[in-house]
Order: sequence, then structure tokens, then C-alpha cells
Amino acid sequence: MTDASLPRLRILHVFRAPLGGLFRHVLDLARGQAERGHDVGIFCDATTGGSRADDVFAELSDKLTLGITRVPMSRYPSLTDARAQMSTIALRSRLAPDVVHCHGSKGGLYGRLPAIANPWRRYITAYTPHGGSFNYKPGGTEHKIYMTVERLLEGATDMFLFESRFIVGRFEAHIGHLPRTDHRIVLNGISDPEFEPIDHTDATFDLVYLGELRSAKGIDTLIDALSLLKSRDALTPRILIVGSGPDEAALRALTVSRGIADQCVFEPPGPIRRALSRAHVMVVPSRAESLPYVILEAAAAAQPLVSTNVGGINEIYGPRHRDRLIPTNDPAVLADAIRRILATPDAERRAEAADLAQHVRQHFRLDSMIDGVLTAYRDALARRARG
Repeated sequence: MTDASLPRLRILHVFRAPLGGLFRHVLDLARGQAERGHDVGIFCDATTGGSRADDVFAELSDKLTLGITRVPMSRYPSLTDARAQMSTIALRSRLAPDVVHCHGSKGGLYGRLPAIANPWRRYITAYTPHGGSFNYKPGGTEHKIYMTVERLLEGATDMFLFESRFIVGRFEAHIGHLPRTDHRIVLNGISDPEFEPIDHTDATFDLVYLGELRSAKGIDTLIDALSLLKSRDALTPRILIVGSGPDEAALRALTVSRGIADQCVFEPPGPIRRALSRAHVMVVPSRAESLPYVILEAAAAAQPLVSTNVGGINEIYGPRHRDRLIPTNDPAVLADAIRRILATPDAERRAEAADLAQHVRQHFRLDSMIDGVLTAYRDALARRARG
């Protein structure tokens, strides 16, 4: 697929960690833009992502004509920021991109800070927050600092590209107004092969959790819910916990103290469809999300789901399905939801999942996401060219 009738763009994606949904979003955009004939490059951290990121970048290297540049970056403010900032300035000068598309808080800093001193620049800056600093608890010191930075960088942003209505609302609530420059909502998208229903013929687990192992994901609530099912209802569903993160040791210990360790199997991150095929129901107990790819992918593949109602998840479910979402931080409610879905006949579970998959197919398409982002770039470039 190409945009042969339109000018070829030079696009540089800037972000920090090649991990999670943000990384998936950038990869989808970069691949799609390259397939449409554009020159695309990536600038990100060299110290995270592990072998999976190495493998993905090796596969992409011959498709991205502006290359893949990786330098050390830190998650929190440090002296590393200055070195990474100088690297991105040098790279931008050498590549002369038409578009610097910044992703997440750190990407937003590295890509937009130099633009403050260059109001007459030829290139445009686009910014997709992906939650990032907008997910910090309001009122705290960190949140105040990050919101101050966001206000400072707003004037250096030609186009805000929000992946959910939820993050638009967060921006307005925490900054005090909608972006004063152009902004669009371009929903994350799923490719056609991902709508193939999951085959559960060989499933040996009742439940599966997929994601980072940290507090914001609410896995402790899930463990408490499983403990309650065992003590209250004499139910012991087996669960596959797939992921990694800073709280892994504490969560393993919690399964022991709650008496459910023999029901839980921890495994490192791997292909999502393979993990989904090993369990009949996916559980998402999150406390905070933006528009999570893990739910988009599972919903598209007609995987039965139990999920909390946080962030943009209700946008994925839509008005016909969002009443199935449950409140967060409540083990009893989560336990009841798990008990109900496991007691539901398989045919009925699959029918509900297929109905949600159809909704996702109508509203979250990969081609629509890529085309929407490219249209936003061109509109911002035309506006900048007019002065």
C-alpha cells in the first residue's frame, strides 16, 4: 500500500521504552507508514526492551530508511536526559524530518523541547501522550511538575494525537483547557489477522492475566479475589500470569500468603495469542489504563473477558457492552464476576465475546489509525507552511 499521489514524508518517532502498548502503537505506525512509501525512523532507549525489542528492530531495520537509533534513557529525570536530548537534536539535524512524532512523557520532552527555541521551524511536532504523565495521581508533587512541563511544551506542539477520549479528558482536567493547537482523536487499531477467533481446544487454565507486574495493574486485587473464591465458594480456578515487572517477587509471595500459590503459574512475556489460547477467560483487574492494546487484541480475537472500568476501556466496549465492566479495587466484586463467567455455558461466553469482537472490528481498525495519523501530519504541515 502506498500514498503515491501524495508527497513522501520523512517521519521520526521519538519515545523512551520499547515496551508495552506504546511500543506496539509506534511499531504499527512505523510499519504502516513505511508500507505507504514514507521514510521512517525510530529514536528510543537502548537499555530496555530486552531480546524481544532487539528481534523486532532487527526485523524492521531494512524497512525503516531513516534507521533505528538507540541511546541510554532513564525513566525518571536524571543527567542521562541531557545526553539523550543532545542525541535527538543531532539526529533531527542530520535526518531533517518533516515530522517529529513524540510518544509518551519522555518522548514528548525530547522531541518538543528543542522546538520551543525554533518557532519558525520547517518540521512539525506531533505528540501522543499514551497516558504517561497524565496517569499520575493529581495533587502530588510529581503530577504538578509533569503538568508544568506539559503546559510549557504545549506551545511547541503542532498536533496532539490522542488515542482515546479518556486522555483528552485527562488533558483538559489537568492542564485546565483543551489543547490550544490542533488536536485529533485517532483510536488505536487492530490488523485483520488479529480478528481470527482464538482456539481454546487445548486450554488448560481457567484464567489468564497478561501485562506488567506492578501496582497499577491491580494484580493484588485479583489474587485477593482468587483467595476469596477458595475460602468462600470452594472454587480454585487455575490462572496463568504472563508478564514481568517490579512487583513480581511481591506478587509471588502474596499468592503464597493467600494460600493460592498452587493455582498460579507465572511466565515471562510472550506472544499474546498463544497465551490467550491456553485459558478460557482473560482477567484485567487494572487500576489505571489509557486505551490498552491487550484488551483490544483479546476482544478482537473473541476472548471472553472480565475487566475493570478504568481509563478508555469503556471506549473499547462501547455503549452496548460497557455494563459488563466492574469497579476496580474490589476483590469481592471481581470474585463474583469471575465466578459468574466461569459458570456461564461456553457457547454463551463465546457468543458474547464474538459480539464484542464485531464492535471492535467496526471502530478500531489499523488502516484507519495509520491513515488518520498521516492526514493529521499533512494538515499540520500545511498550516505551518502557511505561517
